[in-house]
Amino acid sequence: MKSSTVLADGLGRQSAKEFIELGPPRKKSREAVSKIAIKAAAWTGPRLGRIGPLRRTLANYWDHRLHRQSEAEIRAGYRPEGVVKDRAAMGIAILRTIERALAKGCLSPATVNKLLNILVGVGIVTRGDPDAKVPFIEEYGVRPPGFLLVSPTKACNLHCQGCYADSGATKEKLEWEIMDRMFDEARHLWGAPFLVVSGGEPLIYRDRGRGMLDLFEKHSNCFFMMYTNGTLIDERTARVMAELGNISPAISVEGLKKETDGRRGEGTFDRVLKAMNNLRREKVFFGISLTATRDNAETILSDEVVDFYFEEMGAMFAWIFHYMPIGRAFTLKLLPTPEQRLWMWQRSWQLVNDRHLFIADFWNSGTAAKGCLAAGHRGGYMTVDWNGAVSSCVFMPYSPVNIHDVYAHGQTLNEAWAHPFFARIRAWQDEYSNEMNYSQDGRHGNWMMPCPIRDHYAEFYEMLKAYQPKPVDENAEAAMNDPDYRKGMEEYNTAVGALFDPIWTSRYSKGGK
Repeated sequence: MKSSTVLADGLGRQSAKEFIELGPPRKKSREAVSKIAIKAAAWTGPRLGRIGPLRRTLANYWDHRLHRQSEAEIRAGYRPEGVVKDRAAMGIAILRTIERALAKGCLSPATVNKLLNILVGVGIVTRGDPDAKVPFIEEYGVRPPGFLLVSPTKACNLHCQGCYADSGATKEKLEWEIMDRMFDEARHLWGAPFLVVSGGEPLIYRDRGRGMLDLFEKHSNCFFMMYTNGTLIDERTARVMAELGNISPAISVEGLKKETDGRRGEGTFDRVLKAMNNLRREKVFFGISLTATRDNAETILSDEVVDFYFEEMGAMFAWIFHYMPIGRAFTLKLLPTPEQRLWMWQRSWQLVNDRHLFIADFWNSGTAAKGCLAAGHRGGYMTVDWNGAVSSCVFMPYSPVNIHDVYAHGQTLNEAWAHPFFARIRAWQDEYSNEMNYSQDGRHGNWMMPCPIRDHYAEFYEMLKAYQPKPVDENAEAAMNDPDYRKGMEEYNTAVGALFDPIWTSRYSKGGK
């Protein structure tokens, strides 16, 4: 769809270039000041921790800006007030996380520079490289995806119960040239400075004598987050990460020793702690990744676990993934109950609001992300696995196109993004969220239940039947063809909705506080 105009979050129609350069009214001057503040912070670097007044002044400036933006959004009525407040709270948690790291001297000089200039400066303030985004917006009439997730290898040195990727001893991997090209295209076609690496275990990856650290070094204008089991982060690896500055490991744990070893294998917890010690010593910006199941939902958000990782081990952020019944030995019995999911929602937002910890729950933080980010939705992401299968999300393992075929036909990530299956998911997201028309009729789909496959399986299943994307493995195919699985997912969706819909109506719908 050719278009010289774009609807900018309900703020009026502007040319693509005008929107990127000017944004909403009076935004340009604020961004100019923000860029100066970021450059000042990056220039002073690690010394900010010793200059309390300057550090606090910068932090207070950002807090003030976020509050002012929230007040303006609430007055304008473009989004539910509760959503605006959640987004502001998460933004403040991110900024306070960085401030704490600077105050404690937890970041290497290279990490400070890359974190502030790339992740905050380009990724958050301008929401991507403006010049790179203009051609995409003019071509397709919407903002491009905000990041790309690549799983370079299915190989893993662990064999975790219920692994969504079914990883293990295998030689399946992407070629170096393919990953190198995808990272380049994400940066230059989408303006995306943030890239995510998952697995398998990424640090196992080698192709033609090169590994992931070599790719991070080559793409020094990007900031990477890497999901990893942590067991391969030795002293040398941590030192290289600190010197590069553009990589943030998110280490997978299931709670403390009992829970982590119980799912990941005896001795894994002790190896993880060694990795965290190495990262903390070298001043790498790292966090944790938690999988919530019916067995550990309350444990992973307990004071004991949160304090251990954030206070004792030095983790600076946490991502929570609810167990998805896909992958190895999938079962609906490990799904957190609707009541556990509600408790997790209350508890995670308590930690974000009261302690300003950056804890993002991929389902319960849906209000902060404005719903589902999959399928390359505006500012969202797509994923490419070890065999080149392009999917909406790692938790929606159905692929209509392979990146090898895309490149063989002289196409790019843009053509993969434009596939009708992904376009249909984005259309569902728009229809469900009603983002563009909210100011007129005040309706939104429930962003506490944002996920097509997890929260609206009946509708997602109809999309699968209509477009017939290829399951990425036999586990995904078995789930898709199992009538009991489908029935169980739909019943789960109904039960979750019975708890969450009343909260959405009272707290988030138009007029809700």
